[in-house]
Amino acid sequence: MAASEQTTDANTNVPEYEYPDVNTKPFHIGSFKKEWLSRLKPSDYSYEEADEDAFHANFAREMGVSAETMAELKAVCSVDSLRCHPEDQQPDTEVVPPDPTLRTLVQRKERQDHRASLKKIKKNRHDLYADELERLTIGRKPETVTDMVPEGEIILTINVYYPAVFDKFNYIRPHMTLLMTGSHSLAELRDAVCCVSDLQVCGEFSNTPDVAPEFISKDHYKSAFFFFEGVFYNDMRFPECQDISSTTIEWAKSHNFPSYSQAKMEDTLLEDLKVKVGFPYLYCHQGDCEHLVIITDVRLAHKNDCLDKNLYPLLTHKHRVLTQKCAVCHVFIGRWYTTNDQFAPSDPCLFCDKCFRMLHYDAQGNKLGEFLAYPYVDRGAFN
Repeated sequence: MAASEQTTDANTNVPEYEYPDVNTKPFHIGSFKKEWLSRLKPSDYSYEEADEDAFHANFAREMGVSAETMAELKAVCSVDSLRCHPEDQQPDTEVVPPDPTLRTLVQRKERQDHRASLKKIKKNRHDLYADELERLTIGRKPETVTDMVPEGEIILTINVYYPAVFDKFNYIRPHMTLLMTGSHSLAELRDAVCCVSDLQVCGEFSNTPDVAPEFISKDHYKSAFFFFEGVFYNDMRFPECQDISSTTIEWAKSHNFPSYSQAKMEDTLLEDLKVKVGFPYLYCHQGDCEHLVIITDVRLAHKNDCLDKNLYPLLTHKHRVLTQKCAVCHVFIGRWYTTNDQFAPSDPCLFCDKCFRMLHYDAQGNKLGEFLAYPYVDRGAFN
């Protein structure tokens, strides 16, 4: 192979921006991983702590300075020599001088003043703990070596957005953020996505409110697909699964659109994908519940990452929404909604379990009046 052809193939493996600060051009994740590993030394992505003496020796050799000069630089540039207080005085690192001149101290002073002003504002407890999941897993290591994320493994950051029908947030912030390794399959990504439509209960239960339903939607309607770069990845793990992407593919053929291909999501690893970082892709389940999926980062695993592979897919952030309260008491979360209800102030109307039973049934549990009742699963169930 000619040198120019090798250079061209290598460049296709490296993410390059198609639109600055928006998304990259398509690249193959597995080839990107191989490209990094071919250019880096094993010590560059090793989890072992670097030897400080070896680091300084390599630094001196690359900078072309002698060992004596390096020792002098270490002494002059030591952290211990960076002080603005007498040597015999122990400083308080949390206190910034009132009129700092160093740029870093000025910025730190501004940050401290900003935090002090925020304490006066009552913050939502959900906002305070928004990143708690990520903080709990930073640097976490497994108990056994076999459960360690391999060195040189690819880690992807994936944002999953609200369904398109949830207009309030679907274009602003993601519902959840996941960290996954390149060795995970698309089926594992699908299982990690939490959506309230999977928990819905099908059926009308006004005559038998105490009868527990036999299944939720996810147990009955198991078909789903991801769409990445012209390929529909269908979930075909169960006999009940159907190819729900075929309708779209046939429609595209009849309208002279570019042809689409198909694959099984359970047989496709994330590192097998060809994607654009920052570009919105599609996850569809429950027939027409559509989520945007955006891969925001693809990188090598670092020693400060969570290295327990059993914790992946790793949920690092989940957006919290307001719960829908009962239309009667305005205290408890809604569990039933009714239609054609002569006792309700609106149609449809949301009720908590207590208000629903008190208003629609007598002491013996007999139905009063005519109405239709359906179980309701609140979006705040994932809070």
